[in-house]
Amino acid sequence: MSQKLKLTSAAALVATSIAAPAAAELRYENGNGGWVQLYGQFNPAITSVDDGQQRETNVTDSSISNSRIGVRGGQEFGANTFTFRFETGLSLPGSADIDQFGRNTSGWSREDIRHIDFALKGSYGTFSAGQGSMASDGAAGVDLSYVGTVLNSATTDYNDSFLFRDTAGALSGPTVGDTVSDLDGPRRTRLRYDTPVFNGFSAAIAYGQNTLSRTDDDDYYDIALNYSNDFGAAEFEATIAHLVRDRANGAKRSDTVGSASVKLQNGLSFTMAAGNRSDDAAGATDPSYVYGKIAYEQDWFSIGTTGIGIHYKDGSDFDTNGSKTKVIGIGVAQRVDPINADVYFGYQQHEHDAVAANYQDNTSMILGARWKF
Repeated sequence: MSQKLKLTSAAALVATSIAAPAAAELRYENGNGGWVQLYGQFNPAITSVDDGQQRETNVTDSSISNSRIGVRGGQEFGANTFTFRFETGLSLPGSADIDQFGRNTSGWSREDIRHIDFALKGSYGTFSAGQGSMASDGAAGVDLSYVGTVLNSATTDYNDSFLFRDTAGALSGPTVGDTVSDLDGPRRTRLRYDTPVFNGFSAAIAYGQNTLSRTDDDDYYDIALNYSNDFGAAEFEATIAHLVRDRANGAKRSDTVGSASVKLQNGLSFTMAAGNRSDDAAGATDPSYVYGKIAYEQDWFSIGTTGIGIHYKDGSDFDTNGSKTKVIGIGVAQRVDPINADVYFGYQQHEHDAVAANYQDNTSMILGARWKF
């Protein structure tokens, strides 16, 4: 088995920031119910991916939660609050952008913009406009475990672009990211309404377009139902959402996705997610998946919480009809309160087989640290 070591200088420089002490909150208040805050995060990581014959080890930005910077603020007007938010990714070479042939990155573009969002909140709920989360964004990712920092339903962030090798050793397979997904909702330039919370329940509805893309002229609309409550000492959260993508050519794609998580007082947590897709486009498949995780966390060290967990995902029909993908992974995360950072390690194995071909397993590891300011 051959091995290669590659180092991205930009990500390596970011890594040194983890050693710096946490900065004070960069927040300004006007004394009249208004505020502005600068925030961001750096998330460098070492990833190592083995496709069955070759291992690639790189220092990159972690695609689990990419490095970003933003500014948000708000102003109270009587019983109402107006807020705004601008946030962009830094477009450092990410772990999901690397494959066996190198990187496919071109620097910052407008598609790295995550939020240009304006909202008005009151007793009637919240109206939002601009680039931001659709109602279904996050529907697959409800997760109360601390180890969700590295181990969650989005299982391809370590190795998304890597190709599967067939049993003869050829890189003839689909990418890891093509073989499984969490079907989570997107961010779009949208109009959105969120209801107030009633006995733990809330709902959201949105309509949007992908104005940051020059090739996507489709319409997106979705609805989500959320629930959050405590039952004694147990915390519980759940979301279910339905998203429709109405393509410019008339074909429609519909995703239904949901997730739920419960955390007990003793630190044990259970998380589940599931989703399916119906696609009218010619040649498209109708994939589905189920996901589950068991995790445990405790304050074993004075610096912060430690979390450990194991998860499993089973997907079908993502790249071709009849294809099967399985993912199993373990992870550990350590909170470092003095510098406002999370240090984590994860290991995953992706298995994929199609009706017409079998592929070697793809295993991946990530070691990273996320520092927020």
